[in-house]
Amino acid sequence: MTENQNPTPGDETGATLESQLRDEIEALRGEIEQLRADSLRERADLENQRKRVARDVEQARRFANERLLGELLPVFDSLDAGLAAAGDQTGPLKDGMELTYRQLLKVAGDNGLGRGRSGRAAVQPRAPPGHQPG
Repeated sequence: MTENQNPTPGDETGATLESQLRDEIEALRGEIEQLRADSLRERADLENQRKRVARDVEQARRFANERLLGELLPVFDSLDAGLAAAGDQTGPLKDGMELTYRQLLKVAGDNGLGRGRSGRAAVQPRAPPGHQPG
């Protein structure tokens, strides 16, 4: 008989060891694929969390601005009343009040406060970022 026809005891041990190693390699490959999938899932979760936190921060900032602008409404009313009381009079006091009023209107307008239908300052709702009017 030739060597290929009659396995020797050492050949059987080698074949068994080779089979075990193949099985172990396949198990490790499966584990690697599972770890890759887990890593991708974790990366996606982190990116979603980052976006959610950024959105929450922007929303909190917007609400804080709206509150501050709402509290500025009486200041606008006081300036309006002072300018109305000054009437047609001219002078540095009225000029200063008008300048202050214009500066406040600009800052407020840049942050979502505009004039309402009555001509008085009023908080204008802002569309969320990325919102297209339709």
